Amino acid sequence: MRSSSNPAFRNLPRGAAEYGPNVGFNQPQGGVPGYGPPQTSAGADDRPMTVDDVVIKTALSLGTALVTGVLTAIWAISQISTSASGKVTAVPGAVIGALVGGMIVGLVISLVIIFKQKPSGPLTLAYSAAEGVFLGAISGLFELLYPGIAIQAIIGTAGVFIAMLVVYKTGAVKVTPKLTKWIIGAVVGVAILMLVNLITSFFGFNPLRDGGPIAIIFSLVVIGVAAFSFLLDFDQADRMIREGMPSKWAWFAAFGLMTTLVWLYLEILRLLSYFQND
Repeated sequence: MRSSSNPAFRNLPRGAAEYGPNVGFNQPQGGVPGYGPPQTSAGADDRPMTVDDVVIKTALSLGTALVTGVLTAIWAISQISTSASGKVTAVPGAVIGALVGGMIVGLVISLVIIFKQKPSGPLTLAYSAAEGVFLGAISGLFELLYPGIAIQAIIGTAGVFIAMLVVYKTGAVKVTPKLTKWIIGAVVGVAILMLVNLITSFFGFNPLRDGGPIAIIFSLVVIGVAAFSFLLDFDQADRMIREGMPSKWAWFAAFGLMTTLVWLYLEILRLLSYFQND
């Protein structure tokens, strides 16, 4: 498999030969497009992946994150104190705990999935739930600071995802080894810049996240890199399907897509907040 900027797709095992070729997102071959050749009597987890498997597992993961996120956001908004003018005056420890706890639990689960390199429905859904709590808590806080920003961020994230899926399916941008290396390099570069900025912020120097022109440009660059990362995610899922990997690996594809969606949503939320500062 070609490398990916998403760590979830690194070093995946190749599809077993006995499953035979299957059909990916862009390569319908005989029969019903997207479903591949007739299946044998193997168990549900042993049959080759299909596009439907990836779509269903991703929808379940996303749905879990949305439900926990919305419930957490509603709860967070009810807990955060505001003044008569609507300004946030105090954020209770419970909300901060949900935010930090969701982030840490999500990170730990993601590392387990990545390093085990084994598909797991329960772990993927647990990751989605934890990220939902994290995103819900931070979205609730941002919603009180900037009313309407959360739904704008959701719409923006969905729009970017759909746009990049269309770009991939139509072949407007081909996922070549050169493009893959460029995107991976861009992700690494962004990560290094974020780390350096985090360190310098402790000394009062925070140019990439202070809401100024440089911060806006940086956020736009990060959103662009995250968007192009979807192309690699789609390509890896496509290859997993064509190589006949067992259907249970659709959970791994769903996990990879979720990590990029979470990253993109956070960056869009941050960018929108810059434009609403007084």
